[in-house]
Amino acid sequence: MNFFDRNFLTAHCHSIFKFYDENIIDSSGGYFQNFYDNGVVFNQTHKQLVSSTRLVVNYALAASLLNKPEYLKIAKHGLNFIEQNHWQADKQGYAWTLKNNQADDMTQQAYGYAFVLLAYAAAKKSGIIDSNSNDKLSFVYDLLEQRFWQADYGLYADTLDENGILSDYRGQNANMHLCEAMIAAYEASQDIKFLNRAQLIATNICKRQAALSKGLVWEHFTTDFKPDWEYNKNDAKNLYRPWGFQPGHQTEWAKLLLQLNRHAPELWLVDTAKFLFDSAFKNAWDSHYGGLIYGFDLGGIWCDDDKYFWVQAESFAAAALLYKTTGEQTYLDKYQQIWQYSWDNMVDHQFGAWFRVLKRNNEKDSNEKSTAGAKCDYHTLGACFEVLKYAGVEV
Repeated sequence: MNFFDRNFLTAHCHSIFKFYDENIIDSSGGYFQNFYDNGVVFNQTHKQLVSSTRLVVNYALAASLLNKPEYLKIAKHGLNFIEQNHWQADKQGYAWTLKNNQADDMTQQAYGYAFVLLAYAAAKKSGIIDSNSNDKLSFVYDLLEQRFWQADYGLYADTLDENGILSDYRGQNANMHLCEAMIAAYEASQDIKFLNRAQLIATNICKRQAALSKGLVWEHFTTDFKPDWEYNKNDAKNLYRPWGFQPGHQTEWAKLLLQLNRHAPELWLVDTAKFLFDSAFKNAWDSHYGGLIYGFDLGGIWCDDDKYFWVQAESFAAAALLYKTTGEQTYLDKYQQIWQYSWDNMVDHQFGAWFRVLKRNNEKDSNEKSTAGAKCDYHTLGACFEVLKYAGVEV
């Protein structure tokens, strides 16, 4: 099958949305976020900022890309919920989690702010919010500046507790998604401050910080952004802060570097994207069962051999962009290889959408397809949307 095909990718996106469309709207506000494999909703009262925002992105972008204008209403429904329920005006912060649509955890996380910014960018692109104003984008940017920006290091800190105390933890994950959000904000607004910030984050993570870890992106740092080799060493499966090199984050950075290269071409962006993708594929591809595993240690030994949906999705998107940018056939071949594995194992051909995680041998160990904060097919849809810009187009 040719997976680098507009018709295939468009049909696949429609099939993913079909899984969510019928049950996604919570009439009391926002979206349901927890689904079993068959689409049945569970834990209806629990909602999390990352899923609330990512679902807005899914529907806002799909409205035009898939010619589904009715999705604008769904996206607006979710954006209203972010502004009216996640945003707590009295505390001037975003609720990380909600229970019965009331604030349950007021920890402020730069990672969460990244997706608020991304949701506003998607909303602006789709016309849900005023296309002539950058106020909402700048509002989130300024909050990030005041609460998380570490000017001495040119990167963002991670977490503020409910008393406003900044955690000592520093990580690349929040910075990676802030880079993503800044690129989207620039595309939506053409305000150069967003592009400049995305470039600075990318340079500091993928050049300065990566130079401390053999050119690859390490996850965890001390307050002065030195690698913290011990953080979560016994927790390689942590949802947001796993130990070890994450192949999916190497390839996700490759994708972001190539997106930056579209706006402001620099040779290092392409060279580094190739290195990160090639290293991840070499170290993480499972030649026996297929697919890319979740994590490997400093010596290249696997520390988590599970197969996660988002790792495959970000990797096929990066492969497509590398093929488009370099014209090298090997990247199209790897794109097809990752997609074939995903089609055979990760895609749920019975009920729709993708499974979240499989064991190394591709067996399921859960019937939870989507869970608040962990999965809403944002990665899979976003990867398809990115490839759709180039699918079937010769380089």
